[in-house]
Amino acid sequence: MTSTSDRDVPSTHAADSHELIRVRGARENNLADVSVDIPKRRLTVFTGVSGSGKSSLVFGTIAAESQRMINETYSAFLQGFMPSLARPDVDVLEGLTTAIIVDQERMGSNARSTVGTATDANAMLRIVFSRLGDPHVGSPQAFSFNVASISGAGAVTFEKAGVTTKERREFSITGGMCPTCEGRGTVNDIDLTQLYDDSKSLAEGALTIPNYTADGWMVRIFTESGFLDPTKPIKDYTPTELHDFLYKEPVKVKLQSINMTYEGLIPKIQKSMLTKDREAMQPHIRAFVDRAVTFTACAECGGTRLNEGARASKVAGINIADACAMQISDLAEWVRGLDEPSVAPLLEGLQQTLDSFVEIGLGYLSLDRPAGSLSGGEAQRTKMIRHLSSSLTDITYVFDEPTIGLHPHDIQRMNELLLRLRDKGNTVLVVEHKPETISIADHIVDLGPGAGTNGGHICFEGSFDELRQSDTVTGHHIDDRMSVKDEVRSPTGVMNIRGADAHNLKNVDVDIPLGILVVVTGVAGSGKSSLIHGSVVPREGVVSVDQAAIKGSRRSNPATYTGLLEPIRKAFAKANGVKPALFSPNSEGACPNCNGAGVIYTDLGVMATVSTPCEVCEGKRFLASVLDYTLGGRNISEVLGMSVAEAETFFGKGDARTPAAHAILNRLVDVGLGYLLLGQPLPTLSGGERQRLKLAAQMADKGDVYILDEPTTGLHLADVERLLGLLDRLVDSGKSVIVVEHHQAVMAHADWIIDLGPGAGNEGGSIVFEGTPADLVGQGKSLTGKHLAQYVGSAR
Repeated sequence: MTSTSDRDVPSTHAADSHELIRVRGARENNLADVSVDIPKRRLTVFTGVSGSGKSSLVFGTIAAESQRMINETYSAFLQGFMPSLARPDVDVLEGLTTAIIVDQERMGSNARSTVGTATDANAMLRIVFSRLGDPHVGSPQAFSFNVASISGAGAVTFEKAGVTTKERREFSITGGMCPTCEGRGTVNDIDLTQLYDDSKSLAEGALTIPNYTADGWMVRIFTESGFLDPTKPIKDYTPTELHDFLYKEPVKVKLQSINMTYEGLIPKIQKSMLTKDREAMQPHIRAFVDRAVTFTACAECGGTRLNEGARASKVAGINIADACAMQISDLAEWVRGLDEPSVAPLLEGLQQTLDSFVEIGLGYLSLDRPAGSLSGGEAQRTKMIRHLSSSLTDITYVFDEPTIGLHPHDIQRMNELLLRLRDKGNTVLVVEHKPETISIADHIVDLGPGAGTNGGHICFEGSFDELRQSDTVTGHHIDDRMSVKDEVRSPTGVMNIRGADAHNLKNVDVDIPLGILVVVTGVAGSGKSSLIHGSVVPREGVVSVDQAAIKGSRRSNPATYTGLLEPIRKAFAKANGVKPALFSPNSEGACPNCNGAGVIYTDLGVMATVSTPCEVCEGKRFLASVLDYTLGGRNISEVLGMSVAEAETFFGKGDARTPAAHAILNRLVDVGLGYLLLGQPLPTLSGGERQRLKLAAQMADKGDVYILDEPTTGLHLADVERLLGLLDRLVDSGKSVIVVEHHQAVMAHADWIIDLGPGAGNEGGSIVFEGTPADLVGQGKSLTGKHLAQYVGSAR
């Protein structure tokens, strides 16, 4: 007999040994040779101050390499149509699985993009109406507001069996687009007085449109086209000249031997500005459009975007426009009531998608909601919808702060979704700052200890309880709780809002105190943004810092985005007696070999584009002669290589003292960006860094009332204290500050709270509380009151 002890113990199968994602020697952006093991099929949360390297590790290294390797499995032909991705700067990456990124980037800014088109819910709904609609009007595209109805006829010539044959052919397409508004739902009326001063000539700078300077190409095409007299005041134009100036059809002209297209001012503005979604416009362009253009609902389609045929076809008493305008939770119930075996699989798929909206807390949206109007948090949750019912397992899901835009009441629901994805056998990687989500992690990786060049190291790995005991910035602040103020500021006046009814608001009347810190809160979809952006932002003297993403190429950096480079260039020019244009890498001072980029890009087709430092300027971006000019002992390349904190000292005193530059640098330090380099490309900044950069830039705007939309987005717990200090300084300087926010620390620090609700969508839109944070905690009836009471209670 053989004893049990003599038997061979079965060894672990080789395939079961790959339980870790192994990262060795990661150096992407500010990562300092990071090595880490991440467990698979677990929920791992990455923490650390903003700029510590979390996104560089998770998105720039792990997710980027996974996507690059998947792309390489496609044929070279297909890869030619895909973006070429460079391999991250890392020595070893093992154990990767397919990565699905759910980031916080705002959804498409196309004016035609809606919640329904972005999630395919509209596509399924169109098929339902094309099959069941009465009367029948056509195929699914007959219900699409992006397809116009067209028809045509003519002769076609083709060769068959050596014989040339000519035949008459006809075609027609039945689309659903409203012909009046071209499927946009709105028509615009342009105020000509906001476009130009008719008492001046074009040469005198009559045009008052952003970027239309008298010596720029946008104006020169008018002055040198031959159609207009550039020295003649616009008010003296003949009818023909005025028509050519405003409405002339596109025509080819030659300016200084360059072929250009001349077009009337009105169609030029409509194409360049009004085809974009308002939320995607740069702030100064948006201000101009708000001032010069009036948008009204299309009288033909009533704002539905659809033509009469599409609106006439109905299913169970409603047309597709009615269905898209319904709150998604209500639409889900309507679809559930349809019993049509002929389209049962389609109805089941649509039902599943709509139920996912409700499950994820977005049931208050409607399918016709413009995608560009969604907040970062709403956009991220909308992207999650297609993954909730997926049968795929062993996928790596990568989330970038999934709690953005969520009320404390909603965070628990998000946590459950993350755990559900994990429990299906997936690896879930989350970059997060909220303790409520960090606490559910199976494994935590903390990066730091600081930001920028002071970060990029692994400071901690372990469980939540171990993190609390650790000697790290996150560990020190994880249990931070603000207490409500003993004394609040007294208002200096009030801003009256009467009868606000935008979106789900129910004729709201409210007085917003001025001269103090006001926090507007409520669950997601309760009407906060509708109230503030609809009734406060349009007023005179209001500066709004919203969540819209900042745009910028690799040539853009903190110095160019904030306007800091302008006073720096002028200071260099004045000190050396030369032109300011020499000190811009995008103008006369640029190295001619790399055109001021500092690197040479070599396109290798389907392979990743190779970038090598420019051999002429050695990556400094400027002509050698320009680098001979100095200010305070530093040349322009050395200045752009400074950190914000170093530059603030440099431009604050001595020979380099430049008050205009110092003021901008002070604001950058105030928002906690002292570690950024002045010349650091914008694409390398994290989401939190970009929003604070935007805040610093817009703080320069002259206004009496500042509105901040969720300014804690992307902020570490340690950075929230700095933000509160900045808000206090704004108020103490005589400004009124209104913050739309969910973070309990900001609520507790407020002088006055306005809480909307009680629920989201149709269940919201009312004021449920007005008063001090102490009163809200004492009352504790609303969802916000209960969570704030729980928060400050744990601070005692």
